[in-house]
Amino acid sequence: MHRLFRCHPNPSTLALLALFIGAIAHAQTTDGAYPYLGAGIGQARSRLDAARLSAAALSGSELTITSTSSDQRDTAYKLFGGLQFNRYLGVELGYFRLGQFSYRAITSPAGQLDGRLKVAGMNLDLVGSLPFSEDLSGLVRVGYQRARTSADWSGSGAVAGASRSARTNDSAPRYGVGLQYAVTPQLLMRADAERSRFADAQGSTVRATAYTVSAIMPFGAPPQPARRAAYVAPEPPRAETAPMPVAVVAPPPVLPAPAPAPLRRVSFTAESLFGFDSAVLRPPGKAALDVFASELAGMRFDSIAVTGHADRLGSAAYNQALSSKRADAVKAYLVGSANVDTARISAQGHGESEPVTHPGDCKGAGSPRVIACLQPDRRVDIQVSGTR
Repeated sequence: MHRLFRCHPNPSTLALLALFIGAIAHAQTTDGAYPYLGAGIGQARSRLDAARLSAAALSGSELTITSTSSDQRDTAYKLFGGLQFNRYLGVELGYFRLGQFSYRAITSPAGQLDGRLKVAGMNLDLVGSLPFSEDLSGLVRVGYQRARTSADWSGSGAVAGASRSARTNDSAPRYGVGLQYAVTPQLLMRADAERSRFADAQGSTVRATAYTVSAIMPFGAPPQPARRAAYVAPEPPRAETAPMPVAVVAPPPVLPAPAPAPLRRVSFTAESLFGFDSAVLRPPGKAALDVFASELAGMRFDSIAVTGHADRLGSAAYNQALSSKRADAVKAYLVGSANVDTARISAQGHGESEPVTHPGDCKGAGSPRVIACLQPDRRVDIQVSGTR
């Protein structure tokens, strides 16, 4: 690999290298950024023009090419390291090998030409992420590569004198798309399709696409805390000690009716009820609410208050709207499944105004570590009140 950059890099390559070095320095002072290492394997497919390459190799001869064939696929692999700035943007530096592609030409007078191209290089890419859920993201990449092509061709029969080898370097843009899934916080799996081109050592370029599956190990992104149970029944209220009787001469005053007191207070994590960035109840969330509704059947209560909460990520207006929608969804389900009187149940959203975490607990932007730390703030509280 030390011979890969013998040619002078162009300004675009230098700019991308400077960007990568600057990103590393920036991440050292950015809370929530983390590095990672990965390795991938798959298949590379080239658009090899066997007729053009054969004609270039036999230029100057009086041979006539009667037929050509090619093998345009081979195993590809890559090794890479990256830096994730936040949940949406990262940068990667990697080494790739596209494999070997071959072509063959049959000539008249009778002869045979066999050629091979071996391609390897390095790349620097910006990688954008679009989260579909907390574990699944779409990927878009754009960057630049420096590829080295080793070409050789040899002949037999009438082409016996056409043997030759060549080496060439070429810089070119590259781009790709992919999907990434977090199996665990310490293991990410990725599927990529990456498009690029490389020099063919005959004065032209060849387009190629690499399809790979990669395993990625993040560093500095701690494991997420275990999710809380969807429904936790509180301890029963302690019995109050009745006051000692006091003898009075005057008749006792008429006391007002006691104010409704909390009979039940439960808290559901937002993830246990809804999908990411959604106010539509999932089947596991409905099952948890069914358990809660079955307990309501044996209680006498005056009112139920449903309150939605959100974490600080995103705008305050958006979080307020999302928490209200989720509270309304829980209310609607309890009215429909447990036959709760609509007049006795209320729903409201408090947005990010009542966090459980403390201000200094979860510093930084929306990295996996910060998202996991803020999980207690994403919740739906239900309080059942009545007189005993």
